[in-house]
Amino acid sequence: MSTTVSAKRLAKALASHNIFAEREGNILRVQSTLRSDVRAEILLPDSLPLEAKAVSQLLAFAGMRHPHGGHVCRACATPDFHPGAPVPVGSILVTNHDFVVPESIGRDINCGMRLHVIDVPLERFLAHKERLVALLKGDLLEAARNVPTTPAAMTALFSDGLGAFWRAMRNTREGLFAHIDFAQVEAETTRLFAASHIAGNAHYAPEALQDTRRGLLRDPGLATLGAGNHFCEFQYVSQVLDRHRAFELGVRPGQLALMVHSGSRDVGSYIGTRWMDRAKAEWPTGVKHPESGLYGLCGPLAAEYLTAMHAAAHYADANRALIVELVRQRIRQVFGDQSMPLVCDVPHSIVLSEAGGNVHRKGATPAHAGQPLLIPGSMGDDSYLLDGLGHERWASSASHGAGRAVSRMEMAWKSKHDADAGAQRQFECITLREERRIEEAPGAYKPIGPVIESQVEEGLVRPIAKLSPLLTFKA
Repeated sequence: MSTTVSAKRLAKALASHNIFAEREGNILRVQSTLRSDVRAEILLPDSLPLEAKAVSQLLAFAGMRHPHGGHVCRACATPDFHPGAPVPVGSILVTNHDFVVPESIGRDINCGMRLHVIDVPLERFLAHKERLVALLKGDLLEAARNVPTTPAAMTALFSDGLGAFWRAMRNTREGLFAHIDFAQVEAETTRLFAASHIAGNAHYAPEALQDTRRGLLRDPGLATLGAGNHFCEFQYVSQVLDRHRAFELGVRPGQLALMVHSGSRDVGSYIGTRWMDRAKAEWPTGVKHPESGLYGLCGPLAAEYLTAMHAAAHYADANRALIVELVRQRIRQVFGDQSMPLVCDVPHSIVLSEAGGNVHRKGATPAHAGQPLLIPGSMGDDSYLLDGLGHERWASSASHGAGRAVSRMEMAWKSKHDADAGAQRQFECITLREERRIEEAPGAYKPIGPVIESQVEEGLVRPIAKLSPLLTFKA
């Protein structure tokens, strides 16, 4: 069930999956017919597709309990909602403060978005695009980057965050770090999302990246995009929708922009896997295991997980910042001195301790009042810079993108059997893997318009600027 259907047909289709559903405007309320206490709300216009599998996954998520007292306070989902493995993307789960679900964000801890603006006229950028693409293709796709780090800097990063990493690397003038403006990058840490300043603990991070017997390290995962829907995209500010707020953030009409979407790579996998395994191993002996396969952690273990998670989150911050630095140095090489200031950097796969409990966001972005955030469209669609409005009903959250409408497998099938599959919105994708152009084509995603409009109407966000794509790098 992935096409627009009437409310009556939708309710009937979900009922066959033991789900009761009723719609009120853009909000779909769902409840398990097997457990009356398991319910959730989905912000989803009826023009957007919905899969029963995603709803079943959300209710399994919402129904989690722990024998030692962990429970779910609220479950909801944003308009980019679609099935995940095993937690649906676009879902938000609020638990009591002593309970966490490592599986909720899995291995790609602190996957997120980073936005910079570039003061190069569009015409000049297009005139020199081929040279820039050739340089960045080596850095972003062909492993030509030179990003040496020290064990001490990595330990500082895992424990204290990106600011500590920059300070520890100041005297390592090799490779990428030989040309970094450390005063600028350290100042930019003040624009990171608030959670980036929460302490982690290097004890939970890979020992190989902190081995003091080694000199310089060259971590194969650092400053890399990763696969799937991750990207590095050049855009331009096609419309300013809130002139005063855009001015505060340093955004002007016609500016170029760089948006990076990536996460914690191998470090996130290392930490996430261990804690998902531990949640299962710590399940009380003699107690029936949950049918959903989702396991939580209670009490001191929940707090310990959050500390370990923040170590991986810091790595994701550094990963995005270093990808940007690769681009910034190439921009300066081609166009001369450019500061490329940071506008914002926000997570969308993280667990955060907030006033109402532990908020688990899987493919959902924090949208607290006055907090800038990013909602990208597909490679052929616009992206948006917005302010959060702190809507309590949706746990101060917003979508992290448009959301998939067609699976990667189905897109691959269409490319071989549907002659019209390629007749979609225009886009330019720089990649070494042809399957990326197919799997991540604009037609694989929901249209960004209804996704944004429904969240604006519901009062989750306020648009600041619209950014239109120029070219996208995908690994």
